[in-house]
Amino acid sequence: MSAVLNQVTPNAHSRILGTGSYRPTVVVTNQDVCQWIDSSDEWIRQRTGIITRYRADENTSLLDMCVAAGQAALADTGLEPGQIDAVIVATVTFPHATPSAAAAVADALGMTPAPAYDISAACAGYCYGVAQADALVRSGLAQNVLVIGAEKLSDYIDNHERTISFLLGDGAGAVIIGASDTPGISPSVWGSDGSKWSAIGMTHSQVELREGLLGSALAAGAGDADPQREGADAAQPDSPRWPTLRQDGQTVFRWAVWEMAKMARKALTEAGIEASDLAAFLPHQANMRIIDEMVKQLKLPDSVIVARDIAENGNTSAASIPMAMDRMRREHPEVCGGLALQIGFGAGLVFGAQVVRLP
Repeated sequence: MSAVLNQVTPNAHSRILGTGSYRPTVVVTNQDVCQWIDSSDEWIRQRTGIITRYRADENTSLLDMCVAAGQAALADTGLEPGQIDAVIVATVTFPHATPSAAAAVADALGMTPAPAYDISAACAGYCYGVAQADALVRSGLAQNVLVIGAEKLSDYIDNHERTISFLLGDGAGAVIIGASDTPGISPSVWGSDGSKWSAIGMTHSQVELREGLLGSALAAGAGDADPQREGADAAQPDSPRWPTLRQDGQTVFRWAVWEMAKMARKALTEAGIEASDLAAFLPHQANMRIIDEMVKQLKLPDSVIVARDIAENGNTSAASIPMAMDRMRREHPEVCGGLALQIGFGAGLVFGAQVVRLP
């Protein structure tokens, strides 16, 4: 007779148990940005809705921000580090291809030996992480999962680049997803459109990067250090020697406005609810005009609180939705316990959306 394999006992449902976030200390204003590109405060506000953005100083790493956000989420839930069964970090700005940021974060937070891994899905990374954490919990492989969206985009900015640099900020947001007796996370709507793979990307190939770094090392000496920078300049290089971000703004804008509204409506359908059932809308904080257009297309009633964290925080990629969620819970406690539609979209091009019940 063949042996029968054991299987874990699944959980009926999952939900978000708590949130946390970390915002850096360096404030970069539109006036600061206009030192680097030929623009104005008025133009930036009209085109993007951004007034300021937070960026990390040179002594604050991506891991530092992840750990701070994770600690805040633990405090919010009252869970102990040993009760976390998996750690997922969504980021595209960890400077190491391997090992993962998640493994270091798990160790720093005292969650060893929890499995830990990173997701590279740009601005949809957090929503991808929620989809995976939901599956891990409902399958029984985990009871509690820490999901962190974190970016130090200032490490990959060329100040003089006009298509994306002025949009970007740094930060980290975290949620803990655990087992629930009632549904707290809807089926995820997620996917990609690789035909627009080049719409958001980086300026140099790996060959150019390698040759550029080698040439710089030979010219300057491998032991030479960069001069210290203060204020807003401390958050980014003046003449980056590595790949920096850029985008085809019009392509991304059109795709986000028209295609992502469809995906948001599909997420509502998958959740079995109407827009009027929502307490909050948490879109990726890419551009205020995109957010406003999605609100219009979804026909959200005035009762729905819309996250507009971008005005103060800029676009923080994978960190934007969990940071906005944490802030909304504190500033609008009336949404707590209500339903929120969250949708992330960005480089790839990739997208992910769910309806979640706010803790």
